[in-house]
Amino acid sequence: MSASSSSADSTGLSLSHFLESDGVDATLITFSLVNSVGALKNCLDLFAKYDIDLSRIDSKPSPSDRSAYDFNVEAPLGADEDRIKQVVEELKKTCTSVHVIGRSSLARVPWYPQKIADLDKFTHKTLAYGSELAADHPGFTDEAYRRRRLEITAIAANYKHGQEIPRVSYNESEIQTWGQVYTRLRSLYNTHACKQHRHVFPLLERYCGYGPDNIPQLQDVSNFLKECTGWSLRPVSGLLTPRDFLNGLAFRVFHSTQYIRHHSRPFYTPEPDVCHELLGHVPLFSDPEFADFSQEIGIASLGASDEDIEKLASCYWFTVEFGLCNEDDSVKVFGAGLLSSFGELEYSLTDVPVKVPFDPFKAATTKYPITEYQPLYFVAKSFNAAKRQMREFARTLQRPFDVYYNPLTQSIQVLDSPQKIAMLSAQIQSQLALLTHALVSYGDRQK
Repeated sequence: MSASSSSADSTGLSLSHFLESDGVDATLITFSLVNSVGALKNCLDLFAKYDIDLSRIDSKPSPSDRSAYDFNVEAPLGADEDRIKQVVEELKKTCTSVHVIGRSSLARVPWYPQKIADLDKFTHKTLAYGSELAADHPGFTDEAYRRRRLEITAIAANYKHGQEIPRVSYNESEIQTWGQVYTRLRSLYNTHACKQHRHVFPLLERYCGYGPDNIPQLQDVSNFLKECTGWSLRPVSGLLTPRDFLNGLAFRVFHSTQYIRHHSRPFYTPEPDVCHELLGHVPLFSDPEFADFSQEIGIASLGASDEDIEKLASCYWFTVEFGLCNEDDSVKVFGAGLLSSFGELEYSLTDVPVKVPFDPFKAATTKYPITEYQPLYFVAKSFNAAKRQMREFARTLQRPFDVYYNPLTQSIQVLDSPQKIAMLSAQIQSQLALLTHALVSYGDRQK
């Protein structure tokens, strides 16, 4: 049983009902169906019966029941909600795990990506900057700079998952700007950055082309991260919404800009740029503990309410962007916002700002300025400890189901049935058996 175009024809629905859509503005109906003759046709006939057009349908074998398939069916935004409700009620009679996701009032959760390719659906929807500049941006009146930005952001606008990230031939002015920032920050890392950042930076210089005379290419850096922790970079043309950006972290994907700040003010930028991404963020994503901690925030954001997204974004701000950590008997920096700003990097370790132990329950509701140095920083005991704290915090969020990231398929599995939970339990038990055997074998070899 499959959701092929021939199946669509057999229901009486025309192929026009299965056009591609970006999904974000659609109402997504998910359900699981046991494979039997005519089962899919009967389900799709319900949509035709209630005159609901479909913009997309896809299927995959159910990870918890080898005799069943999981389906995702999209109805365009604006479809009659009373009719959708009737279809959902009828689907529940013959299907399991029936959910409505999206902006519809019927949806229990907001839309979220279910597989890594779904990130294609929102990365072109940026909030600000990118090719458009605010009036107070240093490059606002520089027509040559604006044209260059447009050229670079077009790469992200056309990028799709699975493609090689196109390389940017940076000009002399851009490389000089990078070099000034690089040299100034590099001189502070040995005394201010955390040990994880200090450890990997020489490796980035050796294998990814980091240096004052060269701006690294995203694809080279992404390949390096993939080998270290399974993370990857994806080009983006500007600021994403907090929801979309955090959702990407769930798939171990970091959305990175490729353009650089204006040359007139090399030590100031009102937005993330390639200096911020490659010097601040990338080194920590190569550390397994930090990589897992960041993904934890992303997974918690999937299907979260707007209120909870705001809380998670605040936790992200006080850790991934402006976090400090304990290191031996001192405090060091791991936040990218600090590691890419020499002024605040120095300021953060002085006695001027307030420093408190990291607590996601407090960080989630703490207000912060975005145009001046932070008056308060949270200090993490360790990345592993912060990850455990984030998991505890995530359990308090109002989401009607739990999810699991499958690293093999790079997809999200909803744990909403005994069968799915049992399947995950079996996988974990298998891994524990392997770990137990390894520990016993190691002990025997030490005798």
